[in-house]
Parts: sequence; structure tokens; C-alpha cells
Amino acid sequence: MAKPIVAIVGRPNVGKSTLFNRIVGDRLSIVEDTPGVTRDRIYASAEWLNHSFSLIDTGGIDIGDEPFLKQITQQAQIAMDEADVIVFVTSVTEGVTDADEHVAKLLYRSDKPVILAVNKVDNPERREDIYDFYSLGFGDPYPVSGTHGVGVGDLLDAIIADFPDENYVEEDDSIKFSLIGRPNVGKSSLVNAILGEERSIVSNISGTTRDAIDTKFIADDEEFIIIDTAGIRKRGKIYENTEKYAFMRAMAAIDRSDVVLVVLNAEEGIREQDKRIAGYAHEAGRGIIIVVNKWDTVKKDTHTMDDFTNYIRAEFQYLDYAPIVFVSAVTKQRLNQLPALIKRVSENQNRRIQSAVLNDVLSDAMALQPTPLVNGKRLRVYYVTQVAVMPPTFVVFVNDPKLLHFSYQRFLINQLRKTFDFEGTSIKLIPRKRN
Repeated sequence: MAKPIVAIVGRPNVGKSTLFNRIVGDRLSIVEDTPGVTRDRIYASAEWLNHSFSLIDTGGIDIGDEPFLKQITQQAQIAMDEADVIVFVTSVTEGVTDADEHVAKLLYRSDKPVILAVNKVDNPERREDIYDFYSLGFGDPYPVSGTHGVGVGDLLDAIIADFPDENYVEEDDSIKFSLIGRPNVGKSSLVNAILGEERSIVSNISGTTRDAIDTKFIADDEEFIIIDTAGIRKRGKIYENTEKYAFMRAMAAIDRSDVVLVVLNAEEGIREQDKRIAGYAHEAGRGIIIVVNKWDTVKKDTHTMDDFTNYIRAEFQYLDYAPIVFVSAVTKQRLNQLPALIKRVSENQNRRIQSAVLNDVLSDAMALQPTPLVNGKRLRVYYVTQVAVMPPTFVVFVNDPKLLHFSYQRFLINQLRKTFDFEGTSIKLIPRKRN
């Protein structure tokens, strides 16, 4: 199911990034007392009262000829078009400004639920000043303090109350996968090549409210749904720069996928945008396959594939579990391997291991490498059990969770990988103190 998308918009220097960080619970956005610092949209997953949603922090919308204002306005416009709910942030310290009214005029045309937040209400005496913001025409303003968290809970209550029901759609048991990556890596060509590889196309399915069309097909007696991320709505010149749009599309596709194919361009190598998109898929706990497209255009010798594999492993160290496939959408090279690999990664994502077997592996691992001594205190591992799939998640009961260092966690995860087939899926290990 697709998560609702919430966009935070407003003129520069009203505290959008501070509010974003408060909701997400981490300092992901740059916070600086200078207008225009947040030039690009920043994305994160957030949760409130068991409602998960994607949150977008945008650059400030302003009027005038200041540097980056045109680009910032375009960024915010894209975010507004894709959002299910828009949070319009203003500042009580400056009151209603011409720039606020400019933003309001943009939002009148968005046809989306708009919640007005008046930020920087750190002092209760300033609450009466929020009444001036009724003039913007968005109903009751919500006084908040992004810095101190005051009023943020009421704001989040209002946000989730406006979530559309149609985002949560019933989907069948077919394996759902998507192809993500930068523009021009060949995603659309790969989709067409995969569907054209003597597949039996069953039906076209309306995916989300955002105009994506999913296609169900059968390969190797298995049903798949390929999530199309290419359906970009173009309105004027805003969408000429598809680089600005690609990451939003990728996020929506990742949220709905069981397995994600991270597509790289063999001609161009790896870019920072590739890492950003792949990193989100990793953090979302999806199955991942790295697909190197346009391999037919690369001059090769006996070491070319090994060298490129080592290059990928060095750049994507956190994806050491992801299989790598070198393909060509033009020549169809190795495309026939993808359905079976996608199926295997999906199975690994859903793999469950009996507790008795897990604890045997744990005992063997500790015999191979005893638990570390930290500040004179030794880690004691008592028991491990699996608590979830997609990705496989294990709880390890110990005497003190602080003693389970990252390096020993990684050792235990590697032992699980050596014993069981978890190729293509991340593994989560959660330490808990034994009562």
C-alpha cells in the first residue's frame, strides 16, 4: 500500500526544516537562520498514532529576484502536486507577509487539504497573534513551536485526519517489484523489454491516485506486478527537469514494492542520486537487486565485470547483500534471469527460521567468536527469536543491550547469512534486555 505524502511548504525562514526535524525525530534537514538554505526537497518517513506517511521538506517560496527562488518555487510546486496533505508554515514573529499571501495563492490552486501552521509560538503570550492568520483563508491556524515541540501533536492529529482512504488499496499476492534510478538509466526500456520477453500480460491495474499504471504478468509460472514509475504528469515547464521529480516517484514506488531493482547506467557509472535512491530502499527494508543496464555498450575484457562489481561494492557498502545483474534492455542480455531472482529475493524477505535452529546457530557463532568485554563487563547472549519478516527481524535477549556493539551485531548477522539464504534482503537485529 502507498503511504500518504505530506508536504511542508512556506516562504523562507519560517522554520519549515525545524518543524520537519521535530516530526521526523531526527536532524535530517539543514537548519540555519538564512533564507533559502533548504534548496532541494528532503524526504523522510514519519509516524503518528500508527499512521505511517512520507514527509517532504521543501525550499521556501518567495517573491522577488533572490538567487534560487525560481528553482525553490518549482521544487515546492512539485511537492504540492504530489502531496496528499499540505502543511502551510508561517511565522508569528513576522506576521502575515506579502510572501505568505503569494504562497496562499499558489495553494488555492492545489485542490489539496491545506493545514495552516503558525510557527515560532514559543511564548504562550504570542498565541493571540495567530488570529491575524485567518486572513489567509485556510481556517483555524495551528500555533506550534518547531524548536520546543509545542502544539506539534495537535498539528499531526489534523494531518492524519485528512489522509485519503484511497491510498490504502487492497492488493493481491503477486510479487510486486519496481525499477528505480536516475533519469536516463534505462528504466522504461527495461520495463518494456521485461514485458516483451514472451511474457503473458494479465491485466493493467490502477496503482495509486498518482496516475501510475501497474502491469501484472506471468513468468516461470509466477505472477508478478511491475510498478510503473514513468507516468509523470507534465504541466508547463516545471517538469522539464525530471531530475527534480525522479526521487519522489522512486519513493512512492519503493513503498509499494516487495522487491526493488536499483538500476545503474553502465556508461555513466554511479552518481550521488543513485546512492540516495538506493539508500531509501535499504532503509525501507525492501528486497534489493542491483541491475547494471546498458552493459552491451561497455568495452570489456576478462576483468571488466569483476572490476565493475568491486566498484559497486565499494560505493554501496551497505548493500553487500544485494545481488548484481549486468543486463541490456537492447540486446535482452540476462533479462531472463530477473524473474527467478526477484522471486528468490522475495522468498528470502519472507523467510522464517525456527527459534531452536536460530539458537543453535547463535551458540556456534559465540563459540567461533566469544562475546566482547566492554569496560570490564562481558556481553551475555541468552536467546534469539525471529519476530518479523520483510525484512527478517530478530530480537536478541542479552544482559545489557549497550554491550552489543555494532561490530558484534554485524558478526552475528554474517553468521545468519552464512547459514541461511538471505540474499537480497537486509536483516535487522534488535537487542533486548532479558527480564
